[in-house]
Amino acid sequence: MKIGIKLLLILSLLFLFQTCSDDGPDPPPIDDTQKTLPAQWADVTLKTIQFTFPNSPTYTSRNLGYIGLTMYESVVYGSATHKSVASQLNGFTSLPQPDLSKEYNWALSLNAGQSYILKSLYPHAQPDIVAAIDALELDTYNAAMDTTSMEVADRSIQFGQAVAEAIYEWSKTDGGHEGYLHPFDPDYKVPIGEAYWIPPTFGQSVSRLPLHPYWGDNRTFISDNAALPVPAIVPFSTDPSSDNYKLFNEVYMKRKSLTDEEMRIAAWWADDPTQTASPPGHSYNLATIAVTSDKADIFTSAEAYAKVGMAVADAFICCWKVKYIYHSTRPFPFIKAHIDKNYEQFWPEPPFPAFSSGHATQSAAAAVALTSIFGETFPLVDNTYENRVPDFNNIPYPPRKYKNIQATATECAYSRFLGGIHTRQDNETGSQQGDTIGKNVTSLNWKK
Repeated sequence: MKIGIKLLLILSLLFLFQTCSDDGPDPPPIDDTQKTLPAQWADVTLKTIQFTFPNSPTYTSRNLGYIGLTMYESVVYGSATHKSVASQLNGFTSLPQPDLSKEYNWALSLNAGQSYILKSLYPHAQPDIVAAIDALELDTYNAAMDTTSMEVADRSIQFGQAVAEAIYEWSKTDGGHEGYLHPFDPDYKVPIGEAYWIPPTFGQSVSRLPLHPYWGDNRTFISDNAALPVPAIVPFSTDPSSDNYKLFNEVYMKRKSLTDEEMRIAAWWADDPTQTASPPGHSYNLATIAVTSDKADIFTSAEAYAKVGMAVADAFICCWKVKYIYHSTRPFPFIKAHIDKNYEQFWPEPPFPAFSSGHATQSAAAAVALTSIFGETFPLVDNTYENRVPDFNNIPYPPRKYKNIQATATECAYSRFLGGIHTRQDNETGSQQGDTIGKNVTSLNWKK
Protein backbone atom coordinates (compact mmCIF):
# COMPACT_ATOMS: atom_id res chain seq x y z
CA MET A 1 0.00 0.00 0.00
CA LYS A 2 2.84 2.40 0.87
CA ILE A 3 4.42 1.85 -2.54
CA GLY A 4 1.10 2.55 -4.25
CA ILE A 5 0.60 5.79 -2.39
CA LYS A 6 4.16 6.82 -3.16
CA LEU A 7 3.56 6.29 -6.87
CA LEU A 8 0.34 8.25 -6.71
CA LEU A 9 2.29 11.27 -5.62
CA ILE A 10 5.00 11.38 -8.28
CA LEU A 11 4.24 15.04 -8.80
CA SER A 12 6.13 18.00 -10.05
CA LEU A 13 4.69 21.41 -9.53
CA LEU A 14 4.53 24.15 -11.73
CA PHE A 15 6.71 28.18 -13.91
CA LEU A 16 8.10 33.39 -15.73
CA PHE A 17 10.36 34.16 -18.38
CA GLN A 18 13.97 34.99 -17.56
CA THR A 19 16.74 32.47 -17.13
CA CYS A 20 19.60 32.69 -14.70
CA SER A 21 22.22 35.26 -15.46
CA ASP A 22 25.99 35.36 -15.31
CA ASP A 23 25.87 39.15 -15.10
CA GLY A 24 26.70 40.98 -11.91
CA PRO A 25 28.89 40.02 -8.96
CA ASP A 26 29.60 36.44 -8.02
CA PRO A 27 27.30 35.07 -5.35
CA PRO A 28 28.78 34.69 -1.87
CA PRO A 29 30.32 31.27 -1.26
CA ILE A 30 28.36 28.65 0.66
CA ASP A 31 30.18 26.74 3.37
CA ASP A 32 27.81 23.87 4.11
CA THR A 33 30.03 22.70 6.98
CA GLN A 34 29.36 25.90 8.92
CA LYS A 35 25.57 26.01 8.87
CA THR A 36 24.00 27.67 11.86
CA LEU A 37 21.35 25.96 13.98
CA PRO A 38 18.33 27.29 12.01
CA ALA A 39 19.85 26.01 8.76
CA GLN A 40 20.66 22.65 10.35
CA TRP A 41 17.03 22.30 11.39
CA ALA A 42 15.91 23.30 7.90
CA ASP A 43 18.07 20.51 6.48
CA VAL A 44 16.49 17.96 8.82
CA THR A 45 13.06 19.34 7.95
CA LEU A 46 13.61 18.85 4.24
CA LYS A 47 15.00 15.37 4.83
CA THR A 48 11.89 14.54 6.85
CA ILE A 49 9.67 15.79 4.03
CA GLN A 50 11.57 13.99 1.30
CA PHE A 51 11.63 10.61 3.00
CA THR A 52 8.19 10.60 4.61
CA PHE A 53 5.54 9.42 2.18
CA PRO A 54 3.26 10.58 0.81
CA ASN A 55 4.69 14.10 0.57
CA SER A 56 2.46 16.11 -1.74
CA PRO A 57 3.51 19.73 -2.38
CA THR A 58 0.22 20.91 -0.87
CA TYR A 59 0.77 19.20 2.47
CA THR A 60 4.46 20.09 2.44
CA SER A 61 3.79 23.79 1.90
CA ARG A 62 1.33 23.85 4.79
CA ASN A 63 3.79 22.21 7.16
CA LEU A 64 6.62 24.54 6.22
CA GLY A 65 4.38 27.44 7.23
CA TYR A 66 3.97 26.05 10.73
CA ILE A 67 7.57 24.88 11.05
CA GLY A 68 8.96 28.27 9.99
CA LEU A 69 6.54 30.13 12.25
CA THR A 70 7.51 27.92 15.19
CA MET A 71 11.17 28.65 14.60
CA TYR A 72 10.55 32.38 14.61
CA GLU A 73 8.23 32.55 17.60
CA SER A 74 10.49 30.32 19.71
CA VAL A 75 13.34 32.85 19.53
CA VAL A 76 11.81 36.23 18.71
CA TYR A 77 11.76 37.50 22.30
CA GLY A 78 15.52 37.27 22.41
CA SER A 79 15.88 39.78 19.57
CA ALA A 80 16.41 43.47 20.11
CA THR A 81 14.79 44.30 16.77
CA HIS A 82 12.17 41.65 15.98
CA LYS A 83 8.68 41.19 17.39
CA SER A 84 6.11 38.40 17.47
CA VAL A 85 3.68 38.24 14.55
CA ALA A 86 1.28 35.76 16.15
CA SER A 87 -1.45 38.30 16.87
CA GLN A 88 -1.38 39.46 13.23
CA LEU A 89 -2.15 36.03 11.79
CA ASN A 90 -5.48 34.78 10.50
CA GLY A 91 -7.52 33.62 13.50
CA PHE A 92 -4.57 33.35 15.87
CA THR A 93 -4.32 35.77 18.76
CA SER A 94 -1.57 34.77 21.18
CA LEU A 95 1.22 32.38 22.09
CA PRO A 96 2.95 31.50 25.37
CA GLN A 97 5.11 34.37 26.62
CA PRO A 98 8.57 34.04 28.16
CA ASP A 99 9.41 35.60 31.50
CA LEU A 100 11.83 38.22 30.24
CA SER A 101 13.03 38.95 33.75
CA LYS A 102 14.81 35.60 33.53
CA GLU A 103 17.55 34.25 31.30
CA TYR A 104 16.89 32.04 28.25
CA ASN A 105 19.08 30.13 25.87
CA TRP A 106 17.29 30.85 22.59
CA ALA A 107 19.14 28.16 20.68
CA LEU A 108 17.71 25.57 23.06
CA SER A 109 14.26 27.09 22.70
CA LEU A 110 14.48 26.86 18.91
CA ASN A 111 15.89 23.36 19.20
CA ALA A 112 13.03 22.08 21.34
CA GLY A 113 10.38 23.79 19.27
CA GLN A 114 11.61 22.39 15.96
CA SER A 115 11.81 18.87 17.30
CA TYR A 116 8.28 19.08 18.70
CA ILE A 117 6.62 20.56 15.62
CA LEU A 118 8.38 18.21 13.18
CA LYS A 119 7.38 15.10 15.09
CA SER A 120 3.83 16.40 15.47
CA LEU A 121 3.36 17.16 11.78
CA TYR A 122 5.07 13.95 10.68
CA PRO A 123 3.90 11.24 13.10
CA HIS A 124 4.27 8.79 10.20
CA ALA A 125 8.00 9.50 9.74
CA GLN A 126 10.25 6.47 9.46
CA PRO A 127 12.46 5.52 12.45
CA ASP A 128 15.66 6.72 10.76
CA ILE A 129 14.10 10.16 10.26
CA VAL A 130 12.99 10.34 13.88
CA ALA A 131 16.51 9.33 14.84
CA ALA A 132 17.93 12.21 12.78
CA ILE A 133 15.60 14.66 14.53
CA ASP A 134 16.58 13.30 17.93
CA ALA A 135 20.28 13.38 17.07
CA LEU A 136 20.27 17.06 16.13
CA GLU A 137 18.24 17.94 19.20
CA LEU A 138 20.62 16.03 21.48
CA ASP A 139 23.79 17.37 19.84
CA THR A 140 22.52 20.94 20.19
CA TYR A 141 21.56 20.36 23.81
CA ASN A 142 24.92 18.84 24.70
CA ALA A 143 26.81 21.70 23.06
CA ALA A 144 24.73 24.31 24.87
CA MET A 145 25.18 22.70 28.27
CA ASP A 146 28.86 23.64 28.27
CA THR A 147 27.84 27.23 28.95
CA THR A 148 24.23 26.99 30.16
CA SER A 149 22.88 26.15 33.60
CA MET A 150 20.30 23.40 33.98
CA GLU A 151 17.75 25.94 35.19
CA VAL A 152 18.14 28.12 32.09
CA ALA A 153 18.16 25.07 29.82
CA ASP A 154 14.94 23.67 31.28
CA ARG A 155 13.20 27.05 31.06
CA SER A 156 14.28 27.51 27.45
CA ILE A 157 13.24 24.03 26.40
CA GLN A 158 9.86 24.36 28.07
CA PHE A 159 9.22 27.65 26.29
CA GLY A 160 10.16 26.29 22.86
CA GLN A 161 7.96 23.25 23.34
CA ALA A 162 5.06 25.36 24.57
CA VAL A 163 5.24 27.58 21.48
CA ALA A 164 5.39 24.55 19.19
CA GLU A 165 2.49 22.86 20.96
CA ALA A 166 0.29 25.95 20.68
CA ILE A 167 1.08 26.35 16.98
CA TYR A 168 0.44 22.67 16.33
CA GLU A 169 -2.94 22.82 18.07
CA TRP A 170 -3.83 25.84 15.93
CA SER A 171 -2.75 23.95 12.80
CA LYS A 172 -5.38 21.28 13.43
CA THR A 173 -8.15 23.75 12.60
CA ASP A 174 -6.92 24.97 9.17
CA GLY A 175 -8.57 22.33 6.99
CA GLY A 176 -5.35 20.55 6.04
CA HIS A 177 -4.67 18.57 9.22
CA GLU A 178 -3.38 15.08 8.37
CA GLY A 179 -3.79 15.91 4.69
CA TYR A 180 -1.30 13.18 3.83
CA LEU A 181 -3.95 10.60 4.70
CA HIS A 182 -6.36 11.65 1.94
CA PRO A 183 -4.56 13.36 -0.96
CA PHE A 184 -7.07 12.12 -3.55
CA ASP A 185 -10.84 12.33 -3.20
CA PRO A 186 -12.61 9.55 -5.14
CA ASP A 187 -15.93 11.37 -4.83
CA TYR A 188 -14.78 14.63 -6.40
CA LYS A 189 -16.37 15.26 -9.78
CA VAL A 190 -14.28 17.06 -12.39
CA PRO A 191 -16.33 18.84 -15.07
CA ILE A 192 -16.51 17.06 -18.41
CA GLY A 193 -15.58 18.82 -21.64
CA GLU A 194 -12.58 19.63 -23.81
CA ALA A 195 -11.87 22.82 -21.82
CA TYR A 196 -11.39 20.84 -18.60
CA TRP A 197 -8.57 18.90 -17.03
CA ILE A 198 -8.36 15.18 -17.63
CA PRO A 199 -6.01 12.68 -16.00
CA PRO A 200 -2.77 12.71 -17.99
CA THR A 201 -1.72 9.89 -20.27
CA PHE A 202 1.92 10.89 -19.78
CA GLY A 203 1.77 11.72 -16.10
CA GLN A 204 3.75 11.77 -12.91
CA SER A 205 1.09 9.84 -11.02
CA VAL A 206 -0.83 6.63 -11.58
CA SER A 207 -3.82 8.26 -9.93
CA ARG A 208 -6.81 9.09 -12.09
CA LEU A 209 -7.96 11.55 -9.44
CA PRO A 210 -7.00 15.21 -8.86
CA LEU A 211 -4.76 16.04 -5.91
CA HIS A 212 -6.37 17.77 -2.88
CA PRO A 213 -9.32 19.34 -4.74
CA TYR A 214 -10.52 21.18 -1.62
CA TRP A 215 -7.13 22.57 -0.56
CA GLY A 216 -8.19 26.05 -1.65
CA ASP A 217 -10.74 26.09 1.17
CA ASN A 218 -8.02 25.88 3.83
CA ARG A 219 -7.27 28.77 6.18
CA THR A 220 -4.44 31.02 5.03
CA PHE A 221 -1.84 32.38 7.43
CA ILE A 222 -2.54 35.94 6.28
CA SER A 223 -6.14 37.18 6.14
CA ASP A 224 -5.49 39.37 3.09
CA ASN A 225 -4.37 36.33 1.13
CA ALA A 226 -7.70 34.63 1.71
CA ALA A 227 -9.43 37.68 0.22
CA LEU A 228 -7.48 37.79 -3.04
CA PRO A 229 -9.72 38.04 -6.12
CA VAL A 230 -9.90 35.07 -8.48
CA PRO A 231 -7.81 35.95 -11.57
CA ALA A 232 -9.41 35.89 -14.99
CA ILE A 233 -8.59 33.18 -17.50
CA VAL A 234 -8.42 33.49 -21.29
CA PRO A 235 -11.68 32.02 -22.64
CA PHE A 236 -11.31 28.51 -24.02
CA SER A 237 -11.33 28.22 -27.78
CA THR A 238 -9.99 25.85 -30.43
CA ASP A 239 -10.08 28.52 -33.12
CA PRO A 240 -6.49 28.95 -34.43
CA SER A 241 -6.98 32.73 -34.40
CA SER A 242 -8.00 32.80 -30.71
CA ASP A 243 -5.76 33.87 -27.84
CA ASN A 244 -6.32 30.52 -26.14
CA TYR A 245 -5.14 28.52 -29.16
CA LYS A 246 -2.08 30.75 -29.50
CA LEU A 247 -1.10 30.05 -25.88
CA PHE A 248 -1.08 26.30 -26.45
CA ASN A 249 0.57 26.62 -29.84
CA GLU A 250 3.41 28.54 -28.19
CA VAL A 251 4.03 25.54 -25.93
CA TYR A 252 3.97 23.25 -28.95
CA MET A 253 6.46 25.33 -30.89
CA LYS A 254 8.84 25.56 -27.93
CA ARG A 255 8.84 21.76 -27.58
CA LYS A 256 10.23 21.52 -31.11
CA SER A 257 13.20 23.77 -30.31
CA LEU A 258 14.27 22.95 -26.73
CA THR A 259 17.98 23.49 -26.16
CA ASP A 260 20.12 21.52 -23.73
CA GLU A 261 20.12 24.49 -21.36
CA GLU A 262 16.34 24.73 -21.48
CA MET A 263 16.09 21.03 -20.69
CA ARG A 264 18.37 21.55 -17.70
CA ILE A 265 16.13 24.39 -16.49
CA ALA A 266 13.04 22.20 -16.80
CA ALA A 267 14.72 19.38 -14.89
CA TRP A 268 16.22 21.61 -12.17
CA TRP A 269 12.83 22.97 -11.13
CA ALA A 270 10.81 19.77 -11.57
CA ASP A 271 11.07 19.09 -7.80
CA ASP A 272 9.64 15.56 -8.01
CA PRO A 273 8.19 14.83 -4.52
CA THR A 274 9.22 11.16 -4.66
CA GLN A 275 12.87 12.22 -4.84
CA THR A 276 12.95 15.74 -3.40
CA ALA A 277 11.22 17.88 -0.80
CA SER A 278 8.91 19.16 -3.58
CA PRO A 279 8.62 22.76 -4.89
CA PRO A 280 7.97 24.44 -1.51
CA GLY A 281 10.90 22.49 -0.10
CA HIS A 282 13.11 23.90 -2.85
CA SER A 283 12.03 27.40 -1.82
CA TYR A 284 12.75 26.59 1.84
CA ASN A 285 16.22 25.46 0.82
CA LEU A 286 16.77 28.77 -0.98
CA ALA A 287 16.23 30.33 2.43
CA THR A 288 18.97 28.08 3.79
CA ILE A 289 21.30 29.13 0.97
CA ALA A 290 20.56 32.79 1.66
CA VAL A 291 21.03 32.68 5.45
CA THR A 292 24.18 30.56 5.11
CA SER A 293 25.70 32.77 2.43
CA ASP A 294 24.87 35.90 4.40
CA LYS A 295 26.01 34.39 7.73
CA ALA A 296 22.73 35.61 9.19
CA ASP A 297 22.16 35.54 12.94
CA ILE A 298 19.62 33.23 14.56
CA PHE A 299 16.84 35.84 14.55
CA THR A 300 17.25 36.89 10.92
CA SER A 301 17.46 33.26 9.89
CA ALA A 302 14.26 32.42 11.77
CA GLU A 303 12.55 35.38 10.11
CA ALA A 304 13.59 34.05 6.68
CA TYR A 305 12.18 30.59 7.34
CA ALA A 306 8.96 31.96 8.81
CA LYS A 307 8.37 34.29 5.88
CA VAL A 308 9.16 31.68 3.24
CA GLY A 309 7.18 28.99 5.04
CA MET A 310 4.02 31.07 5.37
CA ALA A 311 4.43 32.48 1.85
CA VAL A 312 4.55 29.07 0.17
CA ALA A 313 1.74 27.77 2.38
CA ASP A 314 -0.60 30.59 1.41
CA ALA A 315 0.55 30.37 -2.20
CA PHE A 316 -0.63 26.78 -2.51
CA ILE A 317 -3.96 27.53 -0.89
CA CYS A 318 -4.64 30.47 -3.18
CA CYS A 319 -3.40 28.66 -6.27
CA TRP A 320 -5.43 25.53 -5.53
CA LYS A 321 -8.55 27.65 -5.12
CA VAL A 322 -8.04 28.94 -8.65
CA LYS A 323 -7.26 25.50 -10.06
CA TYR A 324 -10.50 24.00 -8.84
CA ILE A 325 -12.63 26.92 -9.94
CA TYR A 326 -11.53 26.65 -13.58
CA HIS A 327 -10.44 22.98 -13.81
CA SER A 328 -8.47 24.07 -16.87
CA THR A 329 -6.86 21.67 -19.30
CA ARG A 330 -3.13 21.29 -19.68
CA PRO A 331 -1.20 21.72 -22.92
CA PHE A 332 -0.73 18.04 -23.77
CA PRO A 333 -4.36 17.03 -24.41
CA PHE A 334 -5.12 20.31 -26.19
CA ILE A 335 -2.13 20.01 -28.51
CA LYS A 336 -2.84 16.33 -29.23
CA ALA A 337 -6.45 17.08 -30.08
CA HIS A 338 -6.17 20.38 -31.92
CA ILE A 339 -2.60 20.95 -33.16
CA ASP A 340 -0.59 17.76 -33.63
CA LYS A 341 -1.88 14.26 -32.86
CA ASN A 342 1.72 12.97 -32.77
CA TYR A 343 2.86 15.49 -30.17
CA GLU A 344 5.22 14.14 -27.49
CA GLN A 345 5.50 16.12 -24.30
CA PHE A 346 8.93 16.66 -22.76
CA TRP A 347 7.96 16.47 -19.08
CA PRO A 348 5.15 14.37 -17.54
CA GLU A 349 2.12 16.15 -16.12
CA PRO A 350 1.13 16.32 -12.44
CA PRO A 351 -2.33 15.16 -11.30
CA PHE A 352 -4.29 18.40 -11.04
CA PRO A 353 -5.61 21.18 -13.29
CA ALA A 354 -3.37 23.73 -14.99
CA PHE A 355 -4.45 27.31 -14.33
CA SER A 356 -2.80 28.86 -12.50
CA SER A 357 0.74 27.57 -11.99
CA GLY A 358 1.69 26.33 -8.54
CA HIS A 359 5.42 26.58 -9.19
CA ALA A 360 5.06 30.17 -10.37
CA THR A 361 2.83 31.18 -7.47
CA GLN A 362 4.92 29.72 -4.66
CA SER A 363 8.33 30.67 -6.09
CA ALA A 364 7.23 34.28 -6.57
CA ALA A 365 5.88 34.44 -3.02
CA ALA A 366 9.09 32.95 -1.61
CA ALA A 367 11.25 35.34 -3.63
CA VAL A 368 9.41 38.35 -2.22
CA ALA A 369 9.84 36.92 1.28
CA LEU A 370 13.60 36.47 0.92
CA THR A 371 14.14 39.74 -0.93
CA SER A 372 12.49 41.61 1.95
CA ILE A 373 15.39 40.43 4.13
CA PHE A 374 18.41 40.18 1.83
CA GLY A 375 17.63 42.87 -0.74
CA GLU A 376 17.00 43.10 -4.46
CA THR A 377 20.65 42.66 -5.50
CA PHE A 378 21.54 39.62 -3.37
CA PRO A 379 23.15 37.02 -5.70
CA LEU A 380 23.16 33.33 -4.94
CA VAL A 381 24.07 29.89 -6.22
CA ASP A 382 21.30 27.33 -5.97
CA ASN A 383 23.04 24.07 -5.06
CA THR A 384 19.86 22.24 -4.01
CA TYR A 385 20.37 19.33 -6.41
CA GLU A 386 24.09 19.43 -7.11
CA ASN A 387 24.57 15.87 -5.78
CA ARG A 388 21.54 14.42 -7.54
CA VAL A 389 22.21 11.66 -10.07
CA PRO A 390 20.71 12.37 -13.52
CA ASP A 391 17.42 10.47 -13.58
CA PHE A 392 15.47 11.93 -16.50
CA ASN A 393 16.93 11.68 -20.00
CA ASN A 394 20.38 11.80 -18.34
CA ILE A 395 20.04 15.52 -17.73
CA PRO A 396 22.75 16.67 -15.24
CA TYR A 397 22.14 18.87 -12.19
CA PRO A 398 25.03 21.32 -11.82
CA PRO A 399 24.41 24.24 -9.40
CA ARG A 400 22.74 27.26 -10.96
CA LYS A 401 23.86 30.87 -10.51
CA TYR A 402 21.44 33.80 -10.16
CA LYS A 403 22.09 37.51 -10.08
CA ASN A 404 19.33 38.01 -7.48
CA ILE A 405 16.61 36.16 -5.63
CA GLN A 406 13.86 37.24 -8.01
CA ALA A 407 15.70 35.49 -10.86
CA THR A 408 15.11 32.14 -9.15
CA ALA A 409 11.35 32.68 -9.23
CA THR A 410 11.44 33.89 -12.82
CA GLU A 411 13.32 30.80 -13.95
CA CYS A 412 11.16 28.49 -11.86
CA ALA A 413 8.04 29.77 -13.61
CA TYR A 414 9.65 29.58 -17.04
CA SER A 415 10.73 25.99 -16.42
CA ARG A 416 7.15 24.76 -16.56
CA PHE A 417 6.59 26.35 -19.94
CA LEU A 418 9.77 24.65 -21.15
CA GLY A 419 8.55 21.33 -19.79
CA GLY A 420 5.24 21.68 -21.60
CA ILE A 421 3.35 21.66 -18.29
CA HIS A 422 1.97 25.20 -18.50
CA THR A 423 1.14 27.98 -20.89
CA ARG A 424 2.54 31.46 -20.51
CA GLN A 425 -0.81 32.55 -19.06
CA ASP A 426 -0.63 29.97 -16.25
CA ASN A 427 2.82 31.15 -15.25
CA GLU A 428 2.30 34.89 -15.55
CA THR A 429 -0.92 34.75 -13.54
CA GLY A 430 0.67 32.56 -10.88
CA SER A 431 3.69 34.84 -10.59
CA GLN A 432 1.52 37.91 -10.24
CA GLN A 433 -0.60 36.34 -7.53
CA GLY A 434 2.46 34.93 -5.77
CA ASP A 435 4.04 38.38 -5.69
CA THR A 436 0.96 39.74 -3.92
CA ILE A 437 0.89 36.81 -1.49
CA GLY A 438 4.54 37.36 -0.61
CA LYS A 439 3.99 41.08 -0.07
CA ASN A 440 1.09 40.35 2.27
CA VAL A 441 3.37 38.12 4.32
CA THR A 442 6.22 40.62 4.45
CA SER A 443 3.87 43.52 5.24
CA LEU A 444 3.23 42.14 8.70
CA ASN A 445 4.90 44.15 11.43
CA TRP A 446 8.01 42.02 11.95
CA LYS A 447 10.14 44.65 13.64
CA LYS A 448 9.81 46.70 16.81
